[in-house]
Amino acid sequence: MSSISSDNALEIIAFRLGEQNFCIRTTAVREIRGWAPSMPIPNSPDFVLGVMNLRGTVIPTIDLAHRLGMAPAERTERSAIVVAEAGPVVVGLLVDHVTDMLTVPGDQLQPVPDVFSSFDSRYCDGIITHENGMICFINLERLFENDAIPEAA
Repeated sequence: MSSISSDNALEIIAFRLGEQNFCIRTTAVREIRGWAPSMPIPNSPDFVLGVMNLRGTVIPTIDLAHRLGMAPAERTERSAIVVAEAGPVVVGLLVDHVTDMLTVPGDQLQPVPDVFSSFDSRYCDGIITHENGMICFINLERLFENDAIPEAA
């Protein structure tokens, strides 16, 4: 789990992937865009949808659900691209829809229960308990640290 103390407030953006809620830090988010097709890149990892032009900068577009081992996201009118920093790389993350921007007390972030030996919890900094359910807090830097994500052109 990350080194977030219980008295620190967490600024997050929450979104849906399938039937589950996830979030990332708002400080990692550059902008939120509507769904638009990406230009495919040959021989890229299967979770890379392609690249998109973000005001003159080419960035990879990632199917976040697929990257997390879930069924690939279906594109709908509610789908969104969350442009975020994943370590040194800026990526567009396809999500089903953005649900909220929240400030939650740090003590609402709880460790992921260690009950599934097959679950790779290094991508999840914890579970946020919230009045509308539970939200998995994703660590983008660790999620993409060993991937061959296409660098911006």
